[in-house]
Amino acid sequence: MGTKKGKLKNKEPIKNVLVTGGGGFLGGAIVKLLVERGCCVRSFSRSYYPELASMGVDQFQGDIADKTSVEKACKGIDLVFHVAAKTGVWGKYSDYYRTNVKGTQNIIETCKKNNVSKLIYTSSPSVIFDGTDLEGVNESFPYPGKYNAHYPKTKALAEQAVRAASDNLLTVILRPHLIWGPRDSHIVPRIISRAKHLAIVGNGKNVVDTVYIDNAAYAHILAAEKLDENPGISGNIYFISQGKPVLLWEMINNILKAGGLPPVKRSISHKAAWFIGAILELVYNIINIRSEPIMTRFVANELAKSHWFDISAAQNDLGYIPGVSTEDGLKRLESWLKNRS
Repeated sequence: MGTKKGKLKNKEPIKNVLVTGGGGFLGGAIVKLLVERGCCVRSFSRSYYPELASMGVDQFQGDIADKTSVEKACKGIDLVFHVAAKTGVWGKYSDYYRTNVKGTQNIIETCKKNNVSKLIYTSSPSVIFDGTDLEGVNESFPYPGKYNAHYPKTKALAEQAVRAASDNLLTVILRPHLIWGPRDSHIVPRIISRAKHLAIVGNGKNVVDTVYIDNAAYAHILAAEKLDENPGISGNIYFISQGKPVLLWEMINNILKAGGLPPVKRSISHKAAWFIGAILELVYNIINIRSEPIMTRFVANELAKSHWFDISAAQNDLGYIPGVSTEDGLKRLESWLKNRS
């Protein structure tokens, strides 16, 4: 996978592992790494995935918000990677809360009840995004007082629950930013499907972090191993990225190029996009439209502002070094997209 797997294979494998959301983009990449290491892997997802079955992965189907199902999945497990989440920028708060907060609380309580010793939680840098430029901030940056979307708010609540549980459960919280690569089911298809309608929001000079899928998965394995070696890192939060921020719209154009599509040339001011997003959110809420608006306040801010982070803590504590460069990742993405068409 392009990561430094030599180091991983020389260590004692973690025996019995549960990955929530094991059939998803990141969860599946973590599962693959664990299987390659000889771990006994179990996945907990809503659906059954033939590709996991082909790897010999034990699959449990259920709802993360159903505590009974979670308890069954955690039986005999030593380590949990809690990756499952409700993502996106639109929907009912109750749905986000049910999956992201209640689901995480179920995982925490079940880990304690079943004597699961370690929990690696997948969070997101969006939990600290306040709509302004975030440039090189570290893990000490505070949560904002207000959120413009349900996803970051509920992920922040879940993250805080995991931190609070670290007094009697070994935990590490990872914040990978804008994960992309082959088999992506969110960012890449979203960009490609909207190619004809995309417009640069703001001046197009905002800089962001991203992370290639293999690097994001590798960071999770490292976190579990380092937690074994040094329980003192329990409760810590780590940003995960390529370590080389890029211009957001240059990255979007590179993804479009990988898909054989032309670059974005139209533009709209940040203020106009934010205003359109606010109006659409109001109208959609009044009329109770479930589909996602073409613009929201959160998306307008995300597309116009810089958001990149200091990953020195992950480098120092976890030994995290991205094994796949952005350039190589884009080549792999282009090859994958061509083979799909």
